[in-house]
Amino acid sequence: MDNFKERLKDIKAFVFDVDGVFSTNVYLHPNGDMYRSMNTKDGYALKYAITEQNFLAGIITGGYSEAVKTRFKGLGITDVYIKSTNKLDDFEDFMYKYDLKPEEIVYMGDDLPDYEIMKIVGIPTCPADAAEEIKAVSVYISDKKGGEGCVRDIVEQVLRAQGKWVKLS
Repeated sequence: MDNFKERLKDIKAFVFDVDGVFSTNVYLHPNGDMYRSMNTKDGYALKYAITEQNFLAGIITGGYSEAVKTRFKGLGITDVYIKSTNKLDDFEDFMYKYDLKPEEIVYMGDDLPDYEIMKIVGIPTCPADAAEEIKAVSVYISDKKGGEGCVRDIVEQVLRAQGKWVKLS
């Protein structure tokens, strides 16, 4: 765990999956739309990291929803890869775009489509309720489930390790 905490000091970017990380359940509307609920504390921490501390962030999801796209754009995330059929290609595009090395990125995923990225990223992480194969390749497993604060957990840890978390007077 000490090595993990030391590695947090070198992080410059966060990349996340959506369903199972930011959201717990997906609700289906009769018209085919999918509705998700998301944790506001996850959103606050990520927005703070981006807008106040200049971290980079990306979203890579196989799903599609204008609401998801709008939500993340509202948090300051400009790189939202939706309908991703090859998450590794999108991840490599994100790294190339910002001249990042894998060890400078935290990735949080929860299921098999995230596996290839998790094998190469610097700090692979997952929620407490991730698939066993994802837990096996994660260097950090949050004690929080997807949609219940796991994003806030890892973002806050990175910012605290770098002395950039909110300082209250």
